[in-house]
Amino acid sequence: MTGQETEAGAGGRAPETASPGLDERRQRLRWRARRGLLENDIVLARFLDVHQDLLGEEEIAGLERLLDCGDKELFELIRGHGEPGKGLDDPATRRVLAMLRQH
Repeated sequence: MTGQETEAGAGGRAPETASPGLDERRQRLRWRARRGLLENDIVLARFLDVHQDLLGEEEIAGLERLLDCGDKELFELIRGHGEPGKGLDDPATRRVLAMLRQH
């Protein structure tokens, strides 16, 4: 690997370097991912174990939007029993949702 190459992060892109607040937002995701529904807890914890340090600003924002959903709605979206509605239908949120569906 040359000095200009980097390992691919989430979505096949290189991980973003830490910007002020980005690491803090990543850490907050872990806390917000603690849900009342055990199934969501498990999927989100596994997802963050793998992807947390690789998430860029757009993916963090997409995951934050998903975490604003209620437990049942989030679980149904992750299971693929429904598609993102208004406020969730953007490319970053869809990317994160696709990644979550793999866990």
